[in-house]
Amino acid sequence: MQELPVVPALNESESKIKKPSWLRVKLPTGENYKHVRQLVDNHKLHTICESGNCPNMGECWGAGTATFMILGNTCTRSCGFCAVATGRPDPVDWDEPQRVAEAIYLMKVKHAVITSVDRDELKDGGSTIWYNTIKAVKNLNPDTTLETLIPDFKGNKDQVQRIIDAAPEVVSHNIETVERLTRKVRIQAKYWRSMEVLRTLKEGGMRVKSGIMLGLGETKEEVIQTLRDLRDNGVDVVTIGQYLQPTKKHLPVDRFVHPDEFAEYREIGYDLGIDYVESGPLVRSSYHSEKHVIPGYGKEKWLQEKALAASAG
Repeated sequence: MQELPVVPALNESESKIKKPSWLRVKLPTGENYKHVRQLVDNHKLHTICESGNCPNMGECWGAGTATFMILGNTCTRSCGFCAVATGRPDPVDWDEPQRVAEAIYLMKVKHAVITSVDRDELKDGGSTIWYNTIKAVKNLNPDTTLETLIPDFKGNKDQVQRIIDAAPEVVSHNIETVERLTRKVRIQAKYWRSMEVLRTLKEGGMRVKSGIMLGLGETKEEVIQTLRDLRDNGVDVVTIGQYLQPTKKHLPVDRFVHPDEFAEYREIGYDLGIDYVESGPLVRSSYHSEKHVIPGYGKEKWLQEKALAASAG
């Protein structure tokens, strides 16, 4: 699955490390939240917000936005970090693209995010449904910007090209972790294959995005090297967030990274030349994604913050 899981199903008494105060979030409430909940249920849609146990679900759904997950809610891969179920997926639902497009229309959102499970059993890797969904969303919602958080399609360039041909505003594929930990964390994925997918997207003219989880045993030097690798392969936007263990069957949390360290990686990312760096304990791939569409926005905001801090000092 191509999304960062967040709120753990474990009770703190079952976890070896107590969750710090900065990872506490409020339960979802409010009329807008209920409205999105009803739309998702009525249209029989899947969201990574629910499947990934996202802590920002209340905030995002309360603002009338959600990250839709296409191609079912069962993944063919068994990543050590991901809360999405693994198994034999249901047959492809060819009506799904139109249902997603209609839900986005009814939500009246300015920006939408779509992701999917991996469908390695399909000859096209699910890329045809991806293409159809992007086109359906854009046809029904011409003023809505769109981010697509895609699988690696096993590095198949023809399948990646289908995403490029559909032309969403942002294409994201998460590297998830550092090179050394990839085999343990992502299992069926490959670090450099994902980097090649990102490069292919960039060469195809896309605005490219990727995400990293911290707290799996990586070192500071490895995180910085990963940021360099992402930059070198054309990535425009990077999200950095805290990994939390979804269930006892998943990889344990090695440590909870302090917000100050996340702030340091944000600085390093910008210094390396990345256009937008979103870094914090509760940051997930889709968090604030409506701003990730805008070239130069993140870097300009960062420079303004630095100028303000310098003048205050």
